[in-house]
Amino acid sequence: QDLAPLDEIERMRTEFLSLVGHELRTPLAAIMGSVGTVLDATQALDPAELREFLRVIDEQARHMRGLIGDLLDAGRIDAGTLSVAPEPTELGDLVERARGTFLGGGARHGIAVDLPAGLPPVTADRRRIVQVLNNLFANAARHAPESAPIRVAATREGSHVAVAVTDEGRGVAPEMLPRLFTKHGGGGEGGAATGHGLGLAICKGLVEAHGGRIRAESPGPGLGTTVTFTLPAAGEPAAAAGPRAAEPPDGPVRVLAVDDDPRVLRMVRDALAAAGFAPVVTGEPRELAAVIRAERPRLVLLDLILPGQDGIELMEQVPELADLPVIFISAYGRDETVARALEAGAADYIVKPFSPTELVARVRAALRRNEAPEPFVLGELLIDYHSRRVAVAGEPVPLTATEYELLRVLSLDAGRVVTYDALQRRVWNGRNGKGADTRPTPVRAFVRSLRRKLGDDAADPAWIFNERGVGYRMPRPGEE
Repeated sequence: QDLAPLDEIERMRTEFLSLVGHELRTPLAAIMGSVGTVLDATQALDPAELREFLRVIDEQARHMRGLIGDLLDAGRIDAGTLSVAPEPTELGDLVERARGTFLGGGARHGIAVDLPAGLPPVTADRRRIVQVLNNLFANAARHAPESAPIRVAATREGSHVAVAVTDEGRGVAPEMLPRLFTKHGGGGEGGAATGHGLGLAICKGLVEAHGGRIRAESPGPGLGTTVTFTLPAAGEPAAAAGPRAAEPPDGPVRVLAVDDDPRVLRMVRDALAAAGFAPVVTGEPRELAAVIRAERPRLVLLDLILPGQDGIELMEQVPELADLPVIFISAYGRDETVARALEAGAADYIVKPFSPTELVARVRAALRRNEAPEPFVLGELLIDYHSRRVAVAGEPVPLTATEYELLRVLSLDAGRVVTYDALQRRVWNGRNGKGADTRPTPVRAFVRSLRRKLGDDAADPAWIFNERGVGYRMPRPGEE
């Protein structure tokens, strides 16, 4: 039996207990020092001096109460039992509440707010997002000079609103950025070992419970840090649908879950059913292709590590997965693992344990992206998926059904190479049958015709690039 996962859990437990001891020891030492000074004084203390000692005790006791609340939240996040109650709310109200709480607690930093007009409401648990903002304000204040304000800004990012909190502190070394949101990550700004405590780890758990993401950016030591998190925009169809999924004419949306852990399958099934989906579950990856053909799910939740099978390899080997959004669920949350899954074409990645709220939010977001993709614009090339219209420099380009499907597949995978075999399966739907001729010649013939109609020179292409002996690739918008 492979004991590496158990060893990793034990290591993380030990580091977490060490962090807890460090976090609680500092305020406890301040309280004990103040009490000891008052009790051991050989003569009566001046009232002003006594009041200062009592202020320190009160301040540190409140700090310890906050730490205990953080510990409880961290435990709920780890157990997957953290719940949120999102509802449409104005982002400006949340920022103002957090700003008032932060400044009312004696903070010495100013908060500069820059929210553009026209931002849609967000879907958020008000108390929890105010908690996120206060944690980010406190983290920024620890690392920035008092003379420099903490800045809050927001922008629209597709179906989400991105909120950024920026400080002018010591910055973070690039190698430390991926560790900022771990409970045991340490890595203070500028690469020092001062750490960030539980605050950022809790921010990550709370944001992901809303179906959002959180990230940190820093130009380098001495240049400050920006932490950005996203929240679903309340104006999106998924938010307006309420607690249950909108039901299409042919019945509830089917979602397939593949995991060898029956406890995970039970939780996923119950969460999806409660949200109005029609869950289909299996613990046998070898049945995946047959289940997809029989049940016709609109999305697949796939465990990363299955018995004798790597989930990413499975996604590449099962043709039936090619046009379905796949969300990986895994206990492995390392950045390189997540990046490998996303680069392979996954729609999203959820780290176990996760809450039912986060699971449903991510499923809805992935379905929304898959069913209503934004028009693809690459230079003068426009692909409108809704109307199946293709234009170059504003002039319509008439394509056959196969040519359009070929262009659609390449554009949806923009930035990645699509192999000859993958194109054969996805464009021709594998209709040639097992053992049929899958040489790249038919694919090349259609690509040649497609290039001619688009006016794309094979010798100096702008849109469709040949990866010799492998397949074809289209650049992502902005890379042309």
